[in-house]
Amino acid sequence: MTRTIPPLNPLHVFEVVARLGNFTRAAQELRVTQSAVSRQIATLEAYLGLKLFTREHQGIALTPAGTKYFDEIGPAFAAIASATGRLRISQSREALRLVVYPTFAAKWLIPRLSRFSALHPQIEIKLTTGIKPANFASQTVDLAIQLATPDQITDGHKLLFDDIMQPVCSPSYLAEHKLETVDDLATARLLHSHYRRSDWQDWLDDIGRRDLWHDGVEFPSSLLTYQAAIEGMGVAIGQTRLLAEEIKAGTLVPLFDVVKRDLAYFVMWEKGTEPNLKGRKFIRWLGDELGQTRPQ
Repeated sequence: MTRTIPPLNPLHVFEVVARLGNFTRAAQELRVTQSAVSRQIATLEAYLGLKLFTREHQGIALTPAGTKYFDEIGPAFAAIASATGRLRISQSREALRLVVYPTFAAKWLIPRLSRFSALHPQIEIKLTTGIKPANFASQTVDLAIQLATPDQITDGHKLLFDDIMQPVCSPSYLAEHKLETVDDLATARLLHSHYRRSDWQDWLDDIGRRDLWHDGVEFPSSLLTYQAAIEGMGVAIGQTRLLAEEIKAGTLVPLFDVVKRDLAYFVMWEKGTEPNLKGRKFIRWLGDELGQTRPQ
């Protein structure tokens, strides 16, 4: 069945006039002359065979038929305008594809991403998390943020910050177990992360106290290990840059010495290329964020 639709341009002019209640303002919104608006309204009224407006000494007013017509077609024009706006925004936004570790994403990146979006609303972040090294040849990815030593990196890269470790626990666990010296770790429950299983050994080796290492509780990720420490389950080896907010808020208490590993966090991109424009904007923003949060 064929739909009966009046000429769209006069219909659009009618919607604007009815919404604004004034020929002059309608002409300004449509960027045409007032006489052009009048002609379009006359065309629509002729098509429909009825009057949509009455002319009064103070201006115009919708007739009962005009009011009913506007009530029914007005939402359709509003929906068209809204859908068009969303489509234009989605088409104009550029996707920046990132690969990062889950713990880095949760503890450092995501709490800051709204600031990047406020600065660059045209760039849409598409975030993928994983623990394997990014493969720029086989993955559709612009940038990756990963841990490595400088000699391990074959792709383009820029240093973000060093991987600095320090034991952390909750205030309640500290109060209950009186962890006053490193020797007290012998009776503490050590919390281990599956993917950073050597952290405790590395930290104890660095301070010359490997004898204090013992099995404790292992969690499948650093994120869960840190949450267990916050909940008072024991002492974890924390990455201090990722736990800065928890330490500042007092939900985690740093203990004893800090140890700087050979590893560091780098932002990386495909070997032999330069980051694209949106990637360069993101890298610049990372540097600005790190400048604001660098330890004193």
